[in-house]
Amino acid sequence: MQNKLLQTPDGVRDTYDIECKKKRKIIDKLHHVLELYSYHDIETPTFEFFDIFNRDRGSAPSNEMYKFFDRDNNTLVLRPDITPSIARCVAKYYSDEELPIRLCYTGNTYTNTRKLQGKLKEITQIGAELINDDSTAADAEIIATVIDCFIELGIAEFQIEIGQIDYFKGLVAESGITNEAELQIREYINIKNFFGLEEYLNKLDIDDNLKLAFMSFDSLFGGADMLDTAERLVSNQVSLDAVNRLRRVYKALCCYGYEKYIGFDLSMLNGYNYYTGIIFRGYTYGTGDAVLKGGRYNNLLKQFGKDAPSIGFAFSVEELIMAMSRQNIDIEVSYSNTVILYDIENQEPAISFGMNLRSRNKKIELIRKSHRKSLEDYLEYAKREHFSGMMYFKDERTIAVYDLLNDEVSEVDIYNL
Repeated sequence: MQNKLLQTPDGVRDTYDIECKKKRKIIDKLHHVLELYSYHDIETPTFEFFDIFNRDRGSAPSNEMYKFFDRDNNTLVLRPDITPSIARCVAKYYSDEELPIRLCYTGNTYTNTRKLQGKLKEITQIGAELINDDSTAADAEIIATVIDCFIELGIAEFQIEIGQIDYFKGLVAESGITNEAELQIREYINIKNFFGLEEYLNKLDIDDNLKLAFMSFDSLFGGADMLDTAERLVSNQVSLDAVNRLRRVYKALCCYGYEKYIGFDLSMLNGYNYYTGIIFRGYTYGTGDAVLKGGRYNNLLKQFGKDAPSIGFAFSVEELIMAMSRQNIDIEVSYSNTVILYDIENQEPAISFGMNLRSRNKKIELIRKSHRKSLEDYLEYAKREHFSGMMYFKDERTIAVYDLLNDEVSEVDIYNL
């Protein structure tokens, strides 16, 4: 029973000591980039009413949410996604604003799904939302922000893959297929089963050119030149407009000088009901999943009462930590804390000295020495807990100063410090 009390549930874990410091450092670096792009912080509740995240909003299915009830028998959920919460806030607090709104956030999301076996069900996200701007310039700026985030972290090898939901939707509308057929075709494309897709398409009464276009999703990825191929495969205006929009976004990204980080993948159809146009993923070495996901969701805010185009993204901090660790990218953390150790007879000068240092923004841990512990015990503790130094009051004015980073020791007069 005692051992069970020390365990965490499946899918969640403790983060402590150096790992926690590194996680906070990564978040600080990413937040710095978002501030440079003039994003303003917003915090939303960890749990909200179920309807905020129901399937019509594009969030997780009901059986993948952590649900519970309040005293009034309202169904509440731990948020599986932060974007719908921000959409609710914008509709509530920025209902009359027509110019661009830039908001950023950091928070945990919770997804209770068997599909994530071996992966965390509670993850930390940091992301941004750009609202009231439907331009290709906004699409490009969001992606440029993402690229700057990777660069800020020191990740040199990464790729942003860009898709366009409307390209597929245009083909569906042109073919006139049923909703059931649409779902089946999309599933075959998502799981890359193009043998199954070909067999299924041959059973449908649609034009051969459209069958070819659907089958071509297995090759509609690569650089900007691929967009020419995608354009030749279609004749409907929705798909053509989707390709042209991607070209304009790419042209804007070239103005940033970021074209080398960009690839295209029109078979990217994840979040099909959530996104309304451009969709993108960020990949780097050392992790089996995208560390960054985002896209345009022009219909979401409308469900909360504000008709406003929007685009956003979110980084998975845990995936970033894993990738950076496997790429041997050092996450520098500060070891500036100092232990002040004293015997009871030197308590008054030690506390006074420690408080004085704290008033000068020094990080101090005061410890009264136990007669059951030796000086070496405390030195080992300070090293183990990553303190940069330790000061030991030998008397009311003489201090032994231990530089733990350089393994040096000296004696100083307190009044000379």
